Amino acid sequence: MKRFKTYKTIRKAVTLITVVVIVAAMFLGMSCTNKTQVSSSPKGYDLTKPVKYNMHINLTEISGIAFLHGKSDTLYAEEDEDGKVYYFKLGDKQISQSRFAKSGDYEDIAICNNYVVMLRSDGILFTFPFNQLRNKEIGNVQKLKDVLPAGEYEGMYADEKTNQLYILCKHCSSDKNKISSGYILRLQADGSVKPAGGFSINVKTIDQLSNKKRGVFRPSALAKNLNTNEWYILSSVNKMLVVADAGWNVKDVYALNPAVFIQPEGIAFDNQHNLYISNEGDLVSPGNVLKFNYIK
Repeated sequence: MKRFKTYKTIRKAVTLITVVVIVAAMFLGMSCTNKTQVSSSPKGYDLTKPVKYNMHINLTEISGIAFLHGKSDTLYAEEDEDGKVYYFKLGDKQISQSRFAKSGDYEDIAICNNYVVMLRSDGILFTFPFNQLRNKEIGNVQKLKDVLPAGEYEGMYADEKTNQLYILCKHCSSDKNKISSGYILRLQADGSVKPAGGFSINVKTIDQLSNKKRGVFRPSALAKNLNTNEWYILSSVNKMLVVADAGWNVKDVYALNPAVFIQPEGIAFDNQHNLYISNEGDLVSPGNVLKFNYIK
């Protein structure tokens, strides 16, 4: 849609300017030292040593990423303008794609219970059978409205064992007193969903652990590390990675180097516990996926 493209053009320009200013400040020695250093990383990973995969031009604005059963031989992704699913092996130049809907601001993808689930920024979900992916035009798409409160959403994770979807609000008017709300939906065998509870993240704890107020917390993606049973939550705007325990209690906050994580919008783990983070590109750089090998 035209308004999406106009918004994206402006956002890309702002992102580019922001990165240039931050990098220049780093060279001039203007960066401040605080509790979360750029070089800090969660246990088992080194966020300074990614394996970088540049994306096809169609995925310059790559957003969400997912694997089927954690198998890293195929990455499934979407970008936030066209209603298409892309699937490919990391490192391959050729990618495949299937259209599931008209243009829109799509933010995340999940695969669960033999269904693909797409999250649009307004909280509307699209679901369709996984076996439809090989079709250029996907049929049997369900558009699920009014399953989430009004707000802006970007992060979603699917638990394949329980068939539950965890969706984190980026900006909801109901979020007050430094709380970021999340919602749990159970994916049914027919592709529909039913409410299954909720959760919340204490943003005050994030401020305390980072030893710095980074403005309003705006989560952009989340995934569960099945090796540690911890939640990994990205915030592109705040340039941080938040790690919470199984009960959503924030444990650690890690600053992300803006020269590496230009616009982190997607996160996933494979079945070997390797961590993947996708970054939207900008006017001069392609989108990419960064792989962080698990360190035993």
